[in-house]
Order: sequence, then structure tokens, then C-alpha cells
Amino acid sequence: MPEQVVHLKAIGMVTFSKNRRSKNIKLSVKPDKTVRVSFPYYVSKKRVLNFLLENQEWIRQQQGKMEERKTRVDAGTVIKSKIYSITFANGPANRVSKKGRELTIWVPDFDAEDAQAYIEKCLTEVYRFEAKQILPGRLKSLAEKHGFAFQRVTIRDNRRNWGSCSSQNSISLNLQMMKLPDKLIDYILLHELVHTEIKDHSAKFWSRLDEVTDNQAKELSRQVRKYSTYTL
Repeated sequence: MPEQVVHLKAIGMVTFSKNRRSKNIKLSVKPDKTVRVSFPYYVSKKRVLNFLLENQEWIRQQQGKMEERKTRVDAGTVIKSKIYSITFANGPANRVSKKGRELTIWVPDFDAEDAQAYIEKCLTEVYRFEAKQILPGRLKSLAEKHGFAFQRVTIRDNRRNWGSCSSQNSISLNLQMMKLPDKLIDYILLHELVHTEIKDHSAKFWSRLDEVTDNQAKELSRQVRKYSTYTL
């Protein structure tokens, strides 16, 4: 599915995605306010651009809603990660200090765009470290407990899904899942492990997932959907 990312002055970053299965032009606005437009192969790019311009007002409304939902941190905010306690404070420059399992992220101005970007970058690195420390071992433990086998595991910063399983049974996990409660992390790991046996989301898949989640597969799936990879 060929994709092209373009910056449009009135809208921002837009991903153009040609899809053989699409019958219509479809728009979506992501939590980071970027726009995705999917369209059939036979539709011209000019027509897609016109469609975007015709829907500018709707796009801006959705982007405004995403901004309102965005988690913001200020001086004094404390986030408890799986390993660290992270405190945010005012300081003369962007920097991080560490004392044991206590991290402090210092920024001069919490209203500045570069400060919020720095905060997000720091948190991503914390989650990346913790994911590498915790997830491979937990995945192996769950696989052994329930009789699954996988080839290898990789940790990525993938904002589009929590995890995936390849046709060769290699599992990719999203470091952003470190923001989730432990039971939902286990659910995602088990979801991908079931995919080592069943590659689709058929009734057979959900039945197998129920077996390893005490018949809570649908409920846990519903709980995961309350979270976003884009929020803290």
C-alpha cells in the first residue's frame, strides 16, 4: 500500500495512502493531529487534495478535539513508571537528573513547544529502556506457561498498534505499552502469542485467547481501546 507524507500549510502533516480495497476517499485525524487520507488507486491526487480542502473545517475541529485530549505535564507533576518515579520541575535548561530510581526532568518553560517535545522525547526513552528490561522476559514467561513458541521479539516506538506478529512468528512490541496497567500489558503479549498459532481474528482466535485470559479476552480488548499510544 504505497504511502506519501506531505505537509500542507492549512492542515499540517498528511499521509496519502492508496488502497486497492478502498471504494471511497476516507479521512481520519490521529491523536497527534496528523491526518491520514485513504483512497482508491483510480482516484487522482488532485481529487484527493480537493477533498482535503473541502473538509478543512472538519479536520481543524478534530485537531482541536485532539489537542484538548492531549495529556499535559506541568511543574510538580509526578509520573510513576514501571521502574522510575519521574518528577517535572522548572530549571534553567532542558535536562534530566537521576538519583537511584528518581528521575527529574527540568525545563525552563512548560508552555514552550520545544519543552513539551523534550518531555515527550525523555519519556519515550524511559519507556524504551523499561520495555527492553521487562517485556522480553515477560513474553517468554507467558509463552512457556501457555505452550506458545515465537522466533524473536523486537521493541519499537510504533504509534499505530500495540504489537504485531509476523508470518514467521517474530513478535514486535510497542514500547508505549509501558504506560498501561500490567494486566493489559499481559493481554497484549498473549494476543500476539495467540497469533503465532492463529493469524487472523476469527472466532477460533478469540476462543484461544479466552483460554489464556480466563475468558476475559473481549473485556480486556475493550479496556485496551480506552488508551492511546499518543497520551502519557
